[in-house]
Amino acid sequence: MPLVTIRSEQLPPPVGPFSPAVRSGGFIFFSGQVGADPKSGKLVEGGVEAEARQLFANLNTLIDAAGKSFADVVKANVYLTNIADFAAINAIYAEAFEPPFPARTTVAVAALPLGASIEIELLIKE
Repeated sequence: MPLVTIRSEQLPPPVGPFSPAVRSGGFIFFSGQVGADPKSGKLVEGGVEAEARQLFANLNTLIDAAGKSFADVVKANVYLTNIADFAAINAIYAEAFEPPFPARTTVAVAALPLGASIEIELLIKE
């Protein structure tokens, strides 16, 4: 089954050899997104909450390019460089998703691309 790349001209190109999202086998797999400004490609300033808001705006743009919405997400993986940010991120996360919430894993990691504090990847079933 061929991979079909999903991208948006409203977002900067990936920082490596990968697709922002791909369709395959009845699913859409979204690569991890960080809170990069779409115009500059640089991480937004203002800490983890500002990054999370930009990250969700970027995800929304990419989800829209796939013809889907946050209501279609079945799984989210959240990566934080500081697990103490868990509660603050939950509040912002809850603004994007409504019940029934997708399944989710949240883990603390040592570092993320661009020095980000948060990264989120998604899985959507077609």
